[in-house]
Amino acid sequence: MATGGKLIVLAAATSESTEYLRSPWRQMLLATLPSKYARYLGVNWSTSVELGEDGQAKYVPNGLRVIEALLAERFGEDNVAVCYADQLDLFVGEQTRVVGIHAHNPLGITFATDVYAGFYGADCEPINADEFRRLIFHPALRRHRDHIKVIMGGPGAWQVEYKGLQQEWGIDCIVHGEAEEVAVELFEAAVRGETLPPRVECKSPKLESIPRIRHRATFGAVEITRGCGRGCQFCSVALRAGKSFPIEHIVANVRAQVAEGADTITLVTEDLFLYQQGKRFQTNVEALKQLFRSVAEVPGVRYLSLTHGTITPVLVNPEVVEELSPWAVGMSPFQSEHSTHPEKRYAMMFVGLETGSVRLFKQYMPGKAYPFRPEQWPDVVLKGFEIMNRHNWFPMATFIIGLPGETEEDTKQSLDLLYALKDFKGVIIPTLFVPLKDTRLAKHEGAKVYRLTDLQWEFFFTCWRYNVEFLRKTSSVRLKLILGIPIYYYLLGRKLYGPGFKYPLFRLGHFPEWFLRSKLYLDFSDHREPKLKVPEFVPIPEERRRPVLPVLE
Repeated sequence: MATGGKLIVLAAATSESTEYLRSPWRQMLLATLPSKYARYLGVNWSTSVELGEDGQAKYVPNGLRVIEALLAERFGEDNVAVCYADQLDLFVGEQTRVVGIHAHNPLGITFATDVYAGFYGADCEPINADEFRRLIFHPALRRHRDHIKVIMGGPGAWQVEYKGLQQEWGIDCIVHGEAEEVAVELFEAAVRGETLPPRVECKSPKLESIPRIRHRATFGAVEITRGCGRGCQFCSVALRAGKSFPIEHIVANVRAQVAEGADTITLVTEDLFLYQQGKRFQTNVEALKQLFRSVAEVPGVRYLSLTHGTITPVLVNPEVVEELSPWAVGMSPFQSEHSTHPEKRYAMMFVGLETGSVRLFKQYMPGKAYPFRPEQWPDVVLKGFEIMNRHNWFPMATFIIGLPGETEEDTKQSLDLLYALKDFKGVIIPTLFVPLKDTRLAKHEGAKVYRLTDLQWEFFFTCWRYNVEFLRKTSSVRLKLILGIPIYYYLLGRKLYGPGFKYPLFRLGHFPEWFLRSKLYLDFSDHREPKLKVPEFVPIPEERRRPVLPVLE
């Protein structure tokens, strides 16, 4: 097929497609490690993928599968191929007219994921950037450049334009947003050889414009909602109203995945609790139970995995966690010694906490707390964690370091909340503020790792100290940290980030707290009581009480 090729070729980088360790969050985090040291860090196989008998990709990100379904309907399935970088030679040929490329995190800068590669020196780039570069500079694309158009889309497509790399990388058109209502017309123009607009802005499509996928997506990803509507200023999705896919659409996509060997289904959503929501974000518990039951009953589904959820509904409807646990926990692919489940399973879900500062919360994300007031946010977080942990839901919580205008007092409030979370079960991921395109904070300057304050470094490494305790409770890991971190600091760390980096880093290295207590804000040595405590109850303000949800038919 190398000579003729396919009319349309769709491609994705391996680091965005791999089903590494059955875990989307591990896939994303490990892809932020430096590419040049992947082998030594034991993650060199984190880009391993599988091929179909014809050399096409066995699984790719769900967004690419959606575009594939649209193009197959218009041009015929035989004229569309989906592959990884190493197989481009098989499908890009003389008859190829357009190559569509999926970009999730092509430069490794979303949520400042380049921070982790930077710890190894300025010349290191993360695995995801290296893998995307290998795709975009593939010789097959250069060899046939005179008769193909290159279209790029996906949640990270903005990065290429942001860095001014579109022309250098030979990309004819960058598509921003949800492309279902523009994709066919755009690819038709490319097939005809017409000049494409350098950028296309898309509006959120109607649900009927989104086709059912035909082939397997990475991690068995199946969309259940799009949008959110809570209005957080650092997030573009939060500005779009939430909408839910019909159950028939969801189940059909599950069946398509299972038919091609997927035994794990990942329910993709910006907020699980917005599925078939009522007015003012009211959780529809019965609809969620029907959803989980319907997916679990599809023959061949062995595991269920979650993506994102907001913590507020857990307090408003605490029964939802217990009611969903037979599926969310009982069918989870994740296991931990901390779980009380008979098989030690636990549900993992991304939960955005973002800050412990009431001032910053009120300024940038008050809708995240609704129907509670912004001033109640620390109580919402602590009570929500307690409810989830009680039912073996161990969240992956995210915090943002360096929100615009963050002061030392704001950072201290986040540290106070972090200290209050020290005995809870879960993972806490510190991220640096990135001014994402199409957000209200897009014009603000992003947080830079070399500008982090001593307090921000303390927050960063205290999070990872927690994570080591939760994920790797073995003496060998602690020993490696105790021995390796001082060596790293004196050989490289202080040169890169200065002396303020030292004592926060040493906390990750399990240095004695009596040694660190005079140097850091938080003091773990005397087991002091946290300033913030889990409340018995978090009241909903009277003026924010929700209407009754209609009974599900």
